[in-house]
Amino acid sequence: MADGLIARVGRWCFRRKWAVLAIWLVGTVVGGLAAGPVFNSLSDSNGPKSFESVQAYDVLQAGSDKGGTVVAVVDKVDPASPAVRDEVRATATALAGISGVTSVVTPFDTGMSAQQAATLIAKDGHGLLIQANLTDKADSESSTLDPIADRMHGLTAKLRADGQPDAKVLVGGDPFINQQANNQAQTDLSRAEELSLPITLVILVFVFGGLLAAAMPVLSAIVSVFGAMGVLLVFSKFTSLDSDAVTVVTLLGLGLSVDYGLLLVARYREELGAGFAPDVAVGRAWATAGRTILFSALTVAAALTGLMLFGLTGLSALGAAGVSIALVAMLVSLTLTAGLLGFARRWIKPSKRAARRIARYGDAAEVGFFSRLARLVQRRPLIVAVATGAALIAAGFPLLNTKFHLHDVNQLPRSLESVQVVDVLSDRFHQAPAPAVIVVARTDAASLDAWAKRWAGTAGVTRVYPAEQVGSNLSTVDIDVTGDPEGSAALNLVDRVRADRPAGAQSWVTGDAALLHDLEGQLVDRLPWAIGVTVLAMMLLLFAFTGSLVVPVKAMLMNVVSLGATFGVLNAVFQHGFLSGPLHTVKVAGIDPFVIVSVFAFAFGLSMDYEVFLLGRIREYVERGFDTDVAVRRGLQHSGRIITSAALLMVVVFSCFVTGKLGTVQEIGLGLAVAVAIDATIVRCILVPATMTLLGRWNWWAPAGLKRLHAKLGLHEAPLPAAPVPSPVATRPEPEPVGSR
Repeated sequence: MADGLIARVGRWCFRRKWAVLAIWLVGTVVGGLAAGPVFNSLSDSNGPKSFESVQAYDVLQAGSDKGGTVVAVVDKVDPASPAVRDEVRATATALAGISGVTSVVTPFDTGMSAQQAATLIAKDGHGLLIQANLTDKADSESSTLDPIADRMHGLTAKLRADGQPDAKVLVGGDPFINQQANNQAQTDLSRAEELSLPITLVILVFVFGGLLAAAMPVLSAIVSVFGAMGVLLVFSKFTSLDSDAVTVVTLLGLGLSVDYGLLLVARYREELGAGFAPDVAVGRAWATAGRTILFSALTVAAALTGLMLFGLTGLSALGAAGVSIALVAMLVSLTLTAGLLGFARRWIKPSKRAARRIARYGDAAEVGFFSRLARLVQRRPLIVAVATGAALIAAGFPLLNTKFHLHDVNQLPRSLESVQVVDVLSDRFHQAPAPAVIVVARTDAASLDAWAKRWAGTAGVTRVYPAEQVGSNLSTVDIDVTGDPEGSAALNLVDRVRADRPAGAQSWVTGDAALLHDLEGQLVDRLPWAIGVTVLAMMLLLFAFTGSLVVPVKAMLMNVVSLGATFGVLNAVFQHGFLSGPLHTVKVAGIDPFVIVSVFAFAFGLSMDYEVFLLGRIREYVERGFDTDVAVRRGLQHSGRIITSAALLMVVVFSCFVTGKLGTVQEIGLGLAVAVAIDATIVRCILVPATMTLLGRWNWWAPAGLKRLHAKLGLHEAPLPAAPVPSPVATRPEPEPVGSR
């Protein structure tokens, strides 16, 4: 009987199924109850307090009640019409009476100069703007936004009744962009979950040939998502969480739990097919596949710890969420899956394919598609390794011209009314969606205005707005630039303004360009530390798993090449629009840096997930005395189908997120789907066999001191006893081992 810690855990849970079920039922209920406090604790921070751009927002929040601005485009009307003027003024008066509205601006206001009024009239003369300025607490409250939208939209019917038959009012501005973007994100996530779970179940039924075995990984995924909510609540006491954390829990929870459940149930059925009794089969499956899952979860968690070192709230939340779901998915898989097998022991049948193969060829036979593929690769390993590596590097070339972009309205679907307002403002009013640079200063508006005039007409500057007094001794001024408000001209202006501040007044430079500037600096400064901690943790874990120093280094290098290709695809699709039509994806000015870092961390962890799956099986054969070439062929044959099935499920889950309409959701979904597809096919099935064949016995090299350390501290399961002799249905003997290179 298989022995060892993980094997004992599997057998204990198998035999005490009611206790395990009760424990996870309580955990699921607790997780469900924790979901409320978790959602209540979600925050939307602009960034660390050390950022000058963030400090400016804090100063404004403390010294002014100025919030966002709601903008209504009154389209297809004649601004010179007295009826239009009267209806707009009446609407402005009604808007001013809504709680949270500080002022309303129209082109018909008394005392407004002709130049100021002209900025509120469409360049084609067939539209005008109404702007409602809000307090900082009202710009996210539906009790304020809903009445504003109702009054503004109600203007349409009044204008049509007054002789403007084509009149139409569109309502937008930052408060509505944020509100509608959040609603769209929730819709996208709900749609992805509704699509992915049924498809996942169907694929698992096909893989296992039965509904009961297929349902176990799906049930584990559901329990894992609920259980992780409880862990997230603990994390929320130490770091701020945002809505992306919940997205990560859903996405990774589905993917990892299904992967782990698939691996365990498949190995259990394989052991049943070898002739073992159910309780013995569980111990053998957990001693091998369970150990693999333990190291897999730890490597995924290690890959995500680096996100917490950037000092950015959003990335820390993503890291916390990822670590939570990886550990919870591992615990659920190793315990609940064993308990469920205990309930279903009579209904989970042995793998007929495995039974036939073992009976005919022996337990370690080199028979099947994946062993033939490995043998083909091993004939010309150097050529295959060089060609495959070169292809992946070439696919990553588009990454070299990737641009970063934080707030790109192109990330949002054009069907959103607030996005349509942005388009109209740009096309017909020649207004940027947001000023590139905002200067906040502790001075009066006249002094700040006098200083700001020096930037008018300078390189890259298209417009300097009049300074505005927003509080006691606190003023702001907005500056627009040529082209992209987060492009090179805007970033250059941030440096120039920070080098030439208003004299005699404390000031801060903020805005989208300044925030991107500060964020890029923080990422560059912290990146070496994040990468160093992640690589060190994963090197230690892979060494503990294999006892080799060569295998971890090789795995890191291959993952970097694979991820380079992934980001090349992301750049081609989203920044250059390649296949954006068939894929129904958005085209953006640049990739969100949070998406780049997040996809890198999660894809890196998932890549190591499959690395551990394959290495675990290869290592089994090496420990049984087979040379590396034979172990690679047999390990790939035994794990190839599981890895391919698991990868297919992951790709399905992540691809369902690409069906969303929000650009960031599409980018994360496609990035992870491509990363998994490349890793599970090109890397695991071709590049790994080629490189391991080239290295031969050097794959398992480590200094003598580290070898002794691994023998003492590495997590080992006791060697598995041989399988019972199967029924004599075979006519061919097991092939002799082929010598290593």
